[in-house]
Amino acid sequence: MAHLAFLLLLPLLLLLITARLLWPRSKQLQTLSRIPSPPALPIVGHLHLVGSLPHVSLRDLAAKHGGNRGLMLLRLGSVPTVIVSTPSAAEAVLRTHDRVFSSRPSNPLAGVLFYGLLDAGFAPYGERWRQAKLLLTAHLLTAKKVRSFRGAREAEARRAVAAARDAAMDAGEVLDVSALLMAYANDVMCRAVSGSFFFEDGRNRIIPDLTAVVKDVFGAFKLQDYFPAMARVDVLSRSSLSKAMALRKRWDDLFDTLIDFHVQKPPPKSIGDEDGDFIDVMLSLTDEYGLTRDHIKAILMNMFNAGTDTTYLVHEFAMAELMRHPHAMAKVQAELRGKVTKNKEDIFEILTEDDDLSSMAYLRAVIKETLRLHPPGPLFLPHLSTADCEVEGYMIPAGTTVMINAWGIGRDPGFWEDPEEFKPERFLEGGGHAAHVEYRGQDFNYIPFGSGRRICPGMNFGIASLEMMLANLLYHFDWEVPGGKGIDMTEKFGVTVHRKEKLMLIPKLKR
Repeated sequence: MAHLAFLLLLPLLLLLITARLLWPRSKQLQTLSRIPSPPALPIVGHLHLVGSLPHVSLRDLAAKHGGNRGLMLLRLGSVPTVIVSTPSAAEAVLRTHDRVFSSRPSNPLAGVLFYGLLDAGFAPYGERWRQAKLLLTAHLLTAKKVRSFRGAREAEARRAVAAARDAAMDAGEVLDVSALLMAYANDVMCRAVSGSFFFEDGRNRIIPDLTAVVKDVFGAFKLQDYFPAMARVDVLSRSSLSKAMALRKRWDDLFDTLIDFHVQKPPPKSIGDEDGDFIDVMLSLTDEYGLTRDHIKAILMNMFNAGTDTTYLVHEFAMAELMRHPHAMAKVQAELRGKVTKNKEDIFEILTEDDDLSSMAYLRAVIKETLRLHPPGPLFLPHLSTADCEVEGYMIPAGTTVMINAWGIGRDPGFWEDPEEFKPERFLEGGGHAAHVEYRGQDFNYIPFGSGRRICPGMNFGIASLEMMLANLLYHFDWEVPGGKGIDMTEKFGVTVHRKEKLMLIPKLKR
C-alpha cells in the first residue's frame, strides 16, 4: 500500500520540484509584484496572453492592466519581465538610469552566432561591449564614413532603377519590389563591408540566405528562453545550439575568405573616414583595439543581420503605405520632381546626394512616419538591470529583464493625433507638436532606433540608404497595384516584423 501511495503521489511531487526549479526567486518576484500585472496561470505565467504579434498584444495588455505609469509585469514562464509602454517610463530606463539597464540577458544562441558575444548588440554591458560600440561609432559608422559610401549607394540605386525600367518597358509587367529592395539593402552593405570583392563568384547572393537562417534560428520557440533552469535537460535547446554552430561554420567560411583576401591584398594608401571598406578599417585597428578575427567576424555579423534587414523592411513599408495613400504619394513625387533641377530625363541618370535629398522635407516626413508606424524592431532587444533601481515609483531588482515596446509608444494616443493613420504631414512645419520630433533618441515619444547607450549605431547608414533608393523609385516611376487590388498590411513577427505578403507592383515610366 505504501508503494502504491508513493506512485500516486509521484506526479505531484515531480510537479512541485519542477515548479520550484522554474519559478523565479521569491524575493525578486515579491518586489516586482507591486507592479501592475494581469492574472497569471501556474507554471506558464502570462505566456498564453502573448499572441502571434507580441508588440500588439503587449500594447493591449498594458492599456488594460498596466496602470498609468507605463510599467507592467509579465511572468513569461519563469522569467519575470517588466514591459515599458510609455515615453516617461522609457526615458527613465534609457536615459535617467541608462547605465543600470544597459546589459542584456543571457542568450546562448547569440553566444554561438556572435563569437562569444564580441558584438555590439547582444554583448552584456562591460568592456567587451564598450570596445565593440566604440569601433562602430568612432570608426565604421561616423557621419564622414557613411558619406564615403555614397558611391556604393548610387551604384546599387542605379542597378535597381535599371531593373524597374526594364519592367516598365514591358508594359504591365509585375515587379517583385520586395526582392528589389532586399537586393539593394544587401548589396549596399556588401560594398561597404568588402568593396567589389563581394560580388565575385556571387558571394553577395549568399548573404540573404544566411541571414534568413539566422532569423529562423532566433525566431523559433525555445523552451530555455522562458524556463532557463530546463536548458540542461531540454533536447530542443541542444538541437537549436547544434543548428547555431552549423550555421556559424557557414558564416566562418565566408568571413575567412573575405578577411584572407584583405590580408593578402596591398592595403589602401590611406584608411579612415574617407577611404577603405569596413574590413580594411578593422584590420588597420587590430593592434590599437587588440582585435582578433573573432572580433571582426562578430561585428560583421552585426552589420549583416541588423543592418540589411531593417533597411529593407522600412523601405518596403514606406512603399506599401504610399501605395495605400495616393495623396501622400502625389505629394512626395511632386516634391522630388519639382525640386530636382538637373536633367534626369535619362532613366539611368539617378538622383544623387548632390541633389540634396536630405532637404526634401516631405520625403523625410514619409520616412519618419513609416518608422513611427513600423519600427523594424518594435520590441527592442531585452535589457537587463544590473542593480536595484526605482522606476516610476516601482523598485526593479537587479537581474530583471526589461522590454521596451517602441511600437506601442509610437502609437500612443496621448501624444500622437490619429495614431493609427499614416500622416507624414505631422512631421512638417506647422504640423503640430510632432513637427520637430527626430529619431535620434532625444524625444521619447519617438524612439524607432532606441536611445542611450544601446541606441542603434547604424541609423545614419540606414537613413542614407533609405533616402537614396526611395527618392529614385518615386522620382523615375509611377506605381500601380496589379489588378487594382489593395495592399495587404498583415504583419508577421520574428526577429523583426515584416509584411506577410511580398510587395508586388507595376512600375510605369513617369509621365
